[in-house]
Amino acid sequence: MARPLVITEDQALLDDLVRVAAAAGAQLDVAHSPALARPQWSVAPVVVVGDDLAEELAATGPPARQRVFLATRDLSDPGAWRRCVAVGAQAVIDLPDDERRLVEEFADALEPASRAGVIACVVGGRGGAGASVLSACLALKASGDRLRTLLVDADRLGGGIDALLGREEAAGARWGDLTAREGRINAGALQAALPAFGDLALLSFGRGEVAPIPPAAMRSVLEAGRRGFDLVVADLPRHLDPAAVEALARAETTFLVATADVRGVLAAGQVLRELTRHTADARVVTRPGVLSDQAVAETLAIPCAGRLPDHPRLPAALNRGELPRLGARTALGVLCGTLVHTLVAGS
Repeated sequence: MARPLVITEDQALLDDLVRVAAAAGAQLDVAHSPALARPQWSVAPVVVVGDDLAEELAATGPPARQRVFLATRDLSDPGAWRRCVAVGAQAVIDLPDDERRLVEEFADALEPASRAGVIACVVGGRGGAGASVLSACLALKASGDRLRTLLVDADRLGGGIDALLGREEAAGARWGDLTAREGRINAGALQAALPAFGDLALLSFGRGEVAPIPPAAMRSVLEAGRRGFDLVVADLPRHLDPAAVEALARAETTFLVATADVRGVLAAGQVLRELTRHTADARVVTRPGVLSDQAVAETLAIPCAGRLPDHPRLPAALNRGELPRLGARTALGVLCGTLVHTLVAGS
């Protein structure tokens, strides 16, 4: 794959650009003169022209192309914009103020194809409703159907969805490794860093003390997930923190798991009031109880997406690291298959 091209003799500027590229996971081709840049000019995904060589480059009449930027460390120079036009650049990048934009441009160059995946959130109407189990089973079903799937554990006090799947010892990055990142995360780098089995990648918390997820980190992970996966499933806490709000704002659909009894529906109604402030499409998934699915849906005034069946042996099986069978003949498999199909078909 061709690499971004930098044209400059300014060592201080080059040092800044190398650091910015490293933040995007990119390596650069560097040309110290317009003549040396000519072979890469048309094939490089991004070209960054140092202000020091802009006039010399313009004199060679380079062919017009997209994604050319003029990099400067002195935007106060009124001639910078004239040189920007002369080299056919689309914008002036003022370093260090515009570093984040350049990080995103370099990251884009590394992942030209986008999957435009779907993001779905799952929230429990009350404690123990089964939201984490539904999240895990949705992800397992999707990955079993050969959809590249990312399961995101956003409940830092939930005990770890990796433990639910018996994967707490799996090697790979956890939230603690990602929360310091700012700006865009490369989708390929995220896939390579996370624990994975088959087509399922998992982002959970480490053991011990865990810090809240910064909203910017959640935003970066979900957007990378959208670009690199077919489906992203986020297991959210009932008490919405800023990171959960960030996830809800990006979700195509949010499933609220509610037990079909009076207290369960009342609790789910309280959670739903918070959800609807941040997400456009909320649907209830019921747990069996004394109320009918229709009564639960009518009380909450949202559509019923299905019923999560009781599975008495499921928790013990998961604790042993045994994944549930989600075949077409099982009630759980039918539910998850229907939900996954609805999510992906609607994208």
